[in-house]
Amino acid sequence: MDNRVKICRELVKRILPWYERCARSMPWRMKDPDPYWTLVSEVMLQQTRVETVIPYFQRFIQELPSLADLAAADEEILLKLWEGLGYYSRVRNLQKTARAAVERFGGKLPDTVAELRNLPGIGEYTAGAIGSIAFHLPVPAVDGNVMRVCARLLDCDKDIMDPAFRNEITELLRVVYPENYCSEFTQSLMDLGATVCIPAHPRCSLCPLSEICLGLRSGREAFLPVKKKKMLRKIEKKSVLLLNSAGGKIALRKRPDKGVLAGMWELPWLEGEMPEDLIRKELNAMNVDVLALEYSKKGKHIFTHLEWEMVFWSVRCRNEVPVWTWVTQDELLHNCSLPSAFRKFL
Repeated sequence: MDNRVKICRELVKRILPWYERCARSMPWRMKDPDPYWTLVSEVMLQQTRVETVIPYFQRFIQELPSLADLAAADEEILLKLWEGLGYYSRVRNLQKTARAAVERFGGKLPDTVAELRNLPGIGEYTAGAIGSIAFHLPVPAVDGNVMRVCARLLDCDKDIMDPAFRNEITELLRVVYPENYCSEFTQSLMDLGATVCIPAHPRCSLCPLSEICLGLRSGREAFLPVKKKKMLRKIEKKSVLLLNSAGGKIALRKRPDKGVLAGMWELPWLEGEMPEDLIRKELNAMNVDVLALEYSKKGKHIFTHLEWEMVFWSVRCRNEVPVWTWVTQDELLHNCSLPSAFRKFL
């Protein structure tokens, strides 16, 4: 038998008792997991911390308690519920999943991985997570946490960003998945990677795998996993305008349907870090009757491959030019989903 398989079998024996003692408490975790709750939580947890997700999840489930409710939800309501979580394509894809499930499966998620994978918006990881957690199927859900645990456990210096590494770990785990504890095993790997086998300064003294961890034995645990360097982010400079009209309304505009923050509301902005005189000139060219223009602060917002460096300006104006949509503060608060890149200014 491959020595790695032997180690992974021992992993199962050691991690399940640890999980029974140390499992994190989360609102979507229950004795009999709800597939819809599992879907929503897994999508929210992509690139987002558990502590951040919990209140969003609770509010989302309260407002949209079923797949049918999610499928029928108005996009503005959907985006407002997601406001502040970022990566808004996730919630749009989540609604596509719900609509397909309503159309094909009567408003329920299918209980096979193949059918889950055929739903729009569900990739291999999410299908594995729903399949194993909610339907108790012996199928791995391999994310960054799981790959980090396995890279250290097996003392593997392959690049974890290489899809071949993910596939290798997936197949290794598939062989050892405990048939009667699929849900617990998937979640135990997630929890171990999130709380003990963390990226920096792993807490090896607390780890149930420390006695069998080859990375710890070789003294390389702090240097694993190997990850290729990230691409440098593209930097864009913007002069962002908070325009308040004499009628007490704020100017917004819709972003394009494709690209970063597609279809979201935003505060108007001008390209580059512009001085006050040029901003006045640009606003005059758009027929904005400026009463006062005041520098507010600088800010930064980081996307995966893009960074916005922003200078915020507060503008009081007499008129409401039709090039933008003008909303009251109450409408902005309750009806319009404004990405955190702009919301931090407010």
